[in-house]
Amino acid sequence: MARWNGVSEKNRNGKTSARQALQAQRERDKARAKRKRTLTVAGAVVVVLAAAAGISIAVADRDSGTKTGSGDSAGSVTAPRGAAGKDDLVIPVGAADAPSTLTVYEDFRCPACDEFEKTFTPTIHGLEDSGELRTEYHLVTLIDGNLGGDGSLNAGNAAACAQDEGKFRPYHDVLYDNQPDEQDDRFGDKKNLLTLAAKVPGLKNASFTACVDNGTHDAWVKKSNEAFDSAGFGSTPTVLLNGKNIYGSTALTPDSLKQMVQAANKGKKPGKVTPTAGPS
Repeated sequence: MARWNGVSEKNRNGKTSARQALQAQRERDKARAKRKRTLTVAGAVVVVLAAAAGISIAVADRDSGTKTGSGDSAGSVTAPRGAAGKDDLVIPVGAADAPSTLTVYEDFRCPACDEFEKTFTPTIHGLEDSGELRTEYHLVTLIDGNLGGDGSLNAGNAAACAQDEGKFRPYHDVLYDNQPDEQDDRFGDKKNLLTLAAKVPGLKNASFTACVDNGTHDAWVKKSNEAFDSAGFGSTPTVLLNGKNIYGSTALTPDSLKQMVQAANKGKKPGKVTPTAGPS
């Protein structure tokens, strides 16, 4: 679990570079979204011309059991244990009946996501542990798409495998504590992901190892990323409090986040909390 003792040495020295990384990432995401819109328009023109010319366009066989663009044509979508939300694409952390919900769209290779986690993790965990907040994580693979590689996908699958073992939160934090440089696809190596799992007590067992090696939740991670694209957010991290976007356009701090949650929860009863084990 990430620890917070004031502002860490890494944050002091890297504050400027982290902000630059966030800006650079947002610019790449905007460019990616623009390319996607251009391809969509071009595709629409091709379809119209083909129809006018009487050309038959092949479509996926609906009886094959695989939807076009579903992410993994080799198998069905397997959601991790306890997944929630629309299409079971949410990994929930915290009390199910907490009065406020924080929605977080993240990519484990994303440097801006790492900056967010390093800054806000202690506050978020404190609010979760007091029953004031439920966090709903959506896993995204933007960096794989922008830079190539499989680190976002493989780390997302491994995190979903940790969810199967009831240890998503501590493993999630370990991944960010050990995030490589954005250009370094170290998370693409499953052996590295398994080595990091040893930092979470009881996680690196036979079922977790098989889940990581087999990519059990790969199709689910891809489907989660498709849902993110469809939602039109365009960059990570995207953070919503009770449905309102609160990160990026406002000067959010750990203190202001806590104040916002407490204001939203005024007069409401905290949720029932289940203890969460942390990393070693």
